[in-house]
Amino acid sequence: MTTEIIPTDAGDARITWHPAKKARLVLAVSHGAGGGIEARDLRALAETLPDHGVSVALVEQPWRVAGKKVASPPKTLDVGWRGIWPAVTGPGLPVVSGGRSAGARVACRTAVELGAAAVLALSFPLHPPGRPEKSRADELLGSGVPTLVVQGGNDPFGKPEEFPAGAYELVEVAYGDHGFAVPKKADLTQEQAVTLITDAVVKWAGSLG
Repeated sequence: MTTEIIPTDAGDARITWHPAKKARLVLAVSHGAGGGIEARDLRALAETLPDHGVSVALVEQPWRVAGKKVASPPKTLDVGWRGIWPAVTGPGLPVVSGGRSAGARVACRTAVELGAAAVLALSFPLHPPGRPEKSRADELLGSGVPTLVVQGGNDPFGKPEEFPAGAYELVEVAYGDHGFAVPKKADLTQEQAVTLITDAVVKWAGSLG
């Protein structure tokens, strides 16, 4: 594991690399507006994917590196993401652009522009909680590249059944909330829920190119 600071037009970003020994893909994945790269799904992917030929670059947006508690506006997040792209394409491998929540929106909005091989959208915030009329489906549907959505079955930002039909795959994590936490009364454990996420991403990544 190595860490590097990347200057961007939105401030310094930080990348923590979890390299695969024989990498065929890079997954560049960022956090949401309310947390960092310590999120359970991001940690699990960084631990699991390198054994399957995928190097993982956990990206911390400039607002997070600067110690701010409130995320930057969407356009500024996009600027930061563009700024880290040369670093994640440096190994010369196809790059999957990914993120959780707000990071998933960034990945979708910039995928075609940056030449991403695919998009991984974790807990895509289809709408603000309780505001289904404020849909962000156009960002997801407009990603323009192969896209996998992994969504909690009880995500207040959009349950799987709320998602429109489109050219993307969707995997449901039953009972999961926006952070993929599952209640104790669920018929799967927290560990099983996380394994479902990593298994789905490993399978999907294996189908790319």
